[in-house]
Amino acid sequence: MDLKEIKQIIELMTKNELSHFHLERDGMKIKLKKGMDADALCDQLSALQAAAPAPAPAPIPATAPGGPPPVAVASNEDADAPAAGEVEITSPMVGTFYTSSSPESPAFIEVGGTVKEGAVICIVEAMKVMNEIKAEQSGTVTRVIAENGTPVQYGEPLFHIRP
Repeated sequence: MDLKEIKQIIELMTKNELSHFHLERDGMKIKLKKGMDADALCDQLSALQAAAPAPAPAPIPATAPGGPPPVAVASNEDADAPAAGEVEITSPMVGTFYTSSSPESPAFIEVGGTVKEGAVICIVEAMKVMNEIKAEQSGTVTRVIAENGTPVQYGEPLFHIRP
């Protein structure tokens, strides 16, 4: 591959608004990245979230004499955690989560359905590119966590699968 071909690839990346390009041919590899790396962006977002002060807890209202006692509210922190034996599939990128290839199409997978390793399970749209997300292993879908058409972050849980 010569410099002229590399320049053509860069022009195609710019024209099609691509941020990553990877090519392996005849024992040669070329990787091109444009803009900020997704991992670096996630590190910066994590640092910003860690620096932000946590909101103060809501005060517990005092009860009037003879009124009902205060009720303890259970925490929902582990509501998205997979049950024992389940595998969590997370978003590999920041984007918009879609359960099907188009609004008229059926969902790729549904709760109770089985999925094979390598099968497309959803789409995450990033920078107007539809990225097919594939199952990392076979199993039965026990939970769809993300909502269709909503933004997802890198590492955010999308599905739970029981192998």
